[in-house]
Amino acid sequence: MAYATFGTGCFWCTEAVFQQLKGVTNVVSGYSGGHVENPSYEQVSTGKTGHAEVCQIEFDPDKISFEELLEVFFRTHDPTTLNRQGNDIGTQYRSVIFYHSEEQREIAERVKHDLETGKTFKDPIVTEIAAFSRFYPAESYHRNYFRNNPNLAYCRYVIAPKVQKFEKVFKLKLER
Repeated sequence: MAYATFGTGCFWCTEAVFQQLKGVTNVVSGYSGGHVENPSYEQVSTGKTGHAEVCQIEFDPDKISFEELLEVFFRTHDPTTLNRQGNDIGTQYRSVIFYHSEEQREIAERVKHDLETGKTFKDPIVTEIAAFSRFYPAESYHRNYFRNNPNLAYCRYVIAPKVQKFEKVFKLKLER
């Protein structure tokens, strides 16, 4: 098994997308990239901890590659908005790839470069690529949020449309 750690804004959305991929064995919402040990959601929400909301994705590289995970990463959020995804604003919502190896760093930089030179997005990509150091799991009520709360307004109006779009684009990569 291998790990990928991605920040794409709200970790509820990220988790709901990556949980469905073939080859992904576990997705945990949490915090990474900051200077506060064992941060709480309330602390991270202030934007003063340096942490981003992220998901740590455990995957089988024989079934899905890191590059395939990056394809999902770049196509399921806006990597051109600095410290913002939709109405979520602050450094805790930044677009970030925390690489776990030199190979992951090289792949992430190449994919980002290819997207930029191919003008895939009309604006420049601001996704940060940084070395992974520590991951702190989010509080239990944040885990499996979309699965556990599908009828809440945020889930119906923000997460569900994102998941539906993802399912259409990546239908061949879904675990069914």
